[in-house]
Amino acid sequence: MADIKVDVLVIGAGPTGLGAAKRLNHINGPSWLILDANDKAGGLASTDVTPEGFLYDVGGHVIFSHYKYFDDCIDEALPKPDDWYTHQRISYVRYKGQWVPYPFQNNISMLPKEDQVKCIDGLIDAAMAARVATDKPKNFDEWILRTCGEGVADVFMRPYNYKVWAVPTTKMQCQWLGERVAAPDVKLVTRNVILNKTAGNWGPNATFRFPARDGTGGIWIAVSDTLPEKNKRYGEKGEVTKVDADKKVVTLKDGTTVGYDKLINTMAVDHLVEKMGNQELITLSKGLYYSSTHVIGVGIRGERPERIGDKCWLYFPEDNCPFYRATIFSNYSPYNQPQADVKLPTLYKADGSKADSSEAKPGPYWSIMLEVSQSTMKPVDEENILKDCIQGLINTEMIKPEDEIISTYHRKFDHGYPTPSLEREGVLKELLPKLQEQGIWSRGRFGSWRYEVGNQDHSFMLGVEAVDNIVTGAVELTLNYPDFVNSRANTERRLDQPFYSAGTPPKELPSRERA
Repeated sequence: MADIKVDVLVIGAGPTGLGAAKRLNHINGPSWLILDANDKAGGLASTDVTPEGFLYDVGGHVIFSHYKYFDDCIDEALPKPDDWYTHQRISYVRYKGQWVPYPFQNNISMLPKEDQVKCIDGLIDAAMAARVATDKPKNFDEWILRTCGEGVADVFMRPYNYKVWAVPTTKMQCQWLGERVAAPDVKLVTRNVILNKTAGNWGPNATFRFPARDGTGGIWIAVSDTLPEKNKRYGEKGEVTKVDADKKVVTLKDGTTVGYDKLINTMAVDHLVEKMGNQELITLSKGLYYSSTHVIGVGIRGERPERIGDKCWLYFPEDNCPFYRATIFSNYSPYNQPQADVKLPTLYKADGSKADSSEAKPGPYWSIMLEVSQSTMKPVDEENILKDCIQGLINTEMIKPEDEIISTYHRKFDHGYPTPSLEREGVLKELLPKLQEQGIWSRGRFGSWRYEVGNQDHSFMLGVEAVDNIVTGAVELTLNYPDFVNSRANTERRLDQPFYSAGTPPKELPSRERA
């Protein structure tokens, strides 16, 4: 007999696991328990704090949403207006020493004339070829060529996406794209080149929210705080060491055993099958590919430079820096860095030279967060990555050689991006159903391995919808129909709605008049 027995066990207290737990708590039906090996909730949406007091999310996270239920839950957790800042996304691509507004492919009017000609030639060729094409692109590289043409492909799309994904575009499928990549409008691009204009904001995150305090991780700690303590088991006592799918028992690091009827897993599915010891599924999972992410933080003394201004996040396709994206993290909230009256010593200058003084001095301070990808196809010099990134900031004129570095941060995430490889769907269509046959719903950024529904709102709703599928048999739209949920306002679920499972209607059905 297991030490603890529940109807539904949730592994992982990141956005997906918390989505499942919130729904289970809302339903107030099946008994449940949520586990996490970390002492605090958040998973891959956590926030770290340096000894000097600079905050860094573990990757570039902002809040924008396709779902009212997600909005309801985070607004319940952080309900006050001063809990949030709302920002207009101000995003650029660094190219040949200038800032090109995002998305790059819609703003080639900003490029040097020879690059404009190359890109427009490619766009026209692509548009003409698309008219007679009878088949779909076989991979991401073909999609880029058919949509953007050879010019934009060579100048931006291929080099940038290699820096992000750490795999060549020829090895990625293109079904994941949806709203993730802007397809250029050839007429608009040509018109803007002639008139020397730029295109406006594009995409679902043109406006986004960010928490005033505690970073993105603070959101998920606050969501976790809305759940009953008796249903949470975090830290070493929540670390899973073994999953026995036949006996439906999970063993924890402290020796406790938890029996379950249904299991919602949000740890990386390749780690799950290893803990199950199922050799067939382990072999199958080896067909999934991922890249690692290095998150680098740099805290700098001084007023934010005018050249940085109110920029949010910035893209870097060129090889003069190792990072593919920089986030001006101090722009998201004034509490993401120490206040100006806090006295801190200078570690060294950006060019590596010694600080003028070891004396602690007041600010103000600002900060940059960088992301670097790594894979078997894109190695990284991990020992020198911080130094290389700071040099990259100098190379791209983000900082100056004499700038005072006050604080640095580096953390590697082995599982950073779930790659939409050519083999992915073949593996998932076999692996996820086999797990479900054993009573395991594997969901989340790496639990179900679909990047296109890997944002915080998607991840949260993967957990919510898994619970509804278990309790009522409802279709999991986010997992199975990403383009559908990304193209509409999903308002069917609300936190203030009572939940009625199949066969248990409300005590008083509304009459036509009341309705």
